[in-house]
Amino acid sequence: MTPLLIEWIWPDTPITLALIVGGALICQWLIVRGIKFGTQAAINRARTQRQHPDSRAQQILAKATGADNERYEQRISTVGSLLRNLTSIAVGAVLVLTLMTIVGIPLAPLLASAGVGGIALAFGAQSLVKDFLSGIFMIMEDQYGVGDLIDTGDARGTVEDVGLRVTRLRDATGTVWYVRNGEILRVGNQSQGWSTAIIDVPVAYDEDAAKVIGILEGVAAEIDTDAAYADVLLERPTVAGVNAVTATTMSIRMTAKTAPNQHWAIQRTLLERSLSALGKAGVRSPVPMGVLPA
Repeated sequence: MTPLLIEWIWPDTPITLALIVGGALICQWLIVRGIKFGTQAAINRARTQRQHPDSRAQQILAKATGADNERYEQRISTVGSLLRNLTSIAVGAVLVLTLMTIVGIPLAPLLASAGVGGIALAFGAQSLVKDFLSGIFMIMEDQYGVGDLIDTGDARGTVEDVGLRVTRLRDATGTVWYVRNGEILRVGNQSQGWSTAIIDVPVAYDEDAAKVIGILEGVAAEIDTDAAYADVLLERPTVAGVNAVTATTMSIRMTAKTAPNQHWAIQRTLLERSLSALGKAGVRSPVPMGVLPA
């Protein structure tokens, strides 16, 4: 075996090594500072937007979507931390290889071994790498977060934990699902933006549609001014008009834009108040086929 010869010339080699180490540290410091500056700028921009909501809907959404509990800041901080760690690893690897080159250590055998090992690792850990990459992009793109109600196809539930490899959900029955991020091909998030309440109010097919719509408009105005729903309704409910007519029933559709996951309560309340108002106004309910009206 040929002995390993390290090139060492005093004082040239120590000075060169010191300069390279110093340059690497300065380079890493500048990159990390840039990442910190970028993440802080993004956080400040988000805070400014939340402090000056333009409309009632934006004010409600700012509370309902978790903006007040610093979810956005947490996501940006997570991405920034990940980028800083990757920067340290990359700069450290380049620094070690450069120092080895300066002192005359041959890199060809090392790089060849690393290449073979990397190929073997890539084949053996394809799913793991896929899960991690998917997790990174999910966090960066804010596809969902803790507390969101999502549908991943195979599982549907509330997110309890978001990791780089696995997302943990709990469905309506209490079952906990562990879903690998690389296996999630599509995500339906019911907690982002807003939800829509859709109500079809049934009345007798021969009732006056204009009269019924006028009564429902009054119900919409009443619930819009109700303080109990001020933080739920993003805007006044809308009476779309006649949605369907059968031999016995005419359905009048109402819609309401609500805070995320709050549409169920609005649907029940609108239907209850609508039926009550129609009954007081003498509007008849649908009569089953074969049954003569009283």
